[in-house]
Amino acid sequence: MSDNEYDGDATWVPYRDRPEWKDVTPVPENDGPRPVVVIAHSEKFEDVYGYFRAVLQSNEKSERALKLTKDAVELNPANYTVWQYRRDLLKALGTDLRPELDYVESVITHSPKNYQVWHHRKVLVEWLQDPSQELALTSDALIQDPKNYHAWQHRQWAIKTFGMYDREMDFVDNLITQDVRNNSAWNQRYFIMNNHLGWSDMNVQKEICYTMEKIKFVKNNESAWNYLRGLLLHDKRGLNGNCVVTGFCEELYKNKCRSPFLLAFILDICDEAIKKDEIGCLHNPTRGVALCEDLATKYDKIRSKYWNYMSEKFRKAKDELAAKNEDGDKVERTI
Repeated sequence: MSDNEYDGDATWVPYRDRPEWKDVTPVPENDGPRPVVVIAHSEKFEDVYGYFRAVLQSNEKSERALKLTKDAVELNPANYTVWQYRRDLLKALGTDLRPELDYVESVITHSPKNYQVWHHRKVLVEWLQDPSQELALTSDALIQDPKNYHAWQHRQWAIKTFGMYDREMDFVDNLITQDVRNNSAWNQRYFIMNNHLGWSDMNVQKEICYTMEKIKFVKNNESAWNYLRGLLLHDKRGLNGNCVVTGFCEELYKNKCRSPFLLAFILDICDEAIKKDEIGCLHNPTRGVALCEDLATKYDKIRSKYWNYMSEKFRKAKDELAAKNEDGDKVERTI
């Protein structure tokens, strides 16, 4: 095979044929004496990684080694050792890190779900103490994939570390407006509330109103219902004590909404009312049993076993309440 035909790349020159690398003996991959599965690599891969293993073993700190890591990354961008050695080289050589940021951005563009490249980016930003490009970078990544976990994780880290909260709620609101079911955006909203805006009663009630408006728009949206449940963890009135929320749920139910998320939410209200001994005509064990049966047989059949299990819990609570009332009646008659 000629150099020009090497792995189909007309411009590629193997390291074994480069004069500046004649002093290095490549180190072949060691799979042990009896490898279970031998991975078939291309000639280009074996060439690059043979020389990479050689400079790694000799701990060579040079510009040529730095360039070699670029070729290694191109062939396997998820290789932790390559990225770690590249960081060691950058530090040892005192390399200008600004071009490195541009390089990493290009790798992220082609490999946006690669943990190692995002980690490399994080280290660079920490070294530079400059997060000025991170919101734009993660925003672009999230345009490609709104649920890219690594992009969200990096964004949260940058925001929390450098206090860049100012415009984040607007960013999240725009994402939710575009797709009200974007669970990652709802999670980011909670992150902002929890780490920046705080859980004052005014903030909680404001967020409750915001969330109820989004639920009105799409009633069968699990993300919004989960967010509402999370908000009420910070409401001193509890799940069953906020009249605005309970009224909202009952109005939806009255208007024939049978979203399994609504029914499960009302079920949680019933459960809390029982635990707090605040049982009423709407939220009680009897209704809990009925809601469980509806979920198991009509509206959430895929989780019927779970709802049947919950139904038994409410039946038990119903029996205990009946026994308690009977004992109370006996006491009254005795008096």
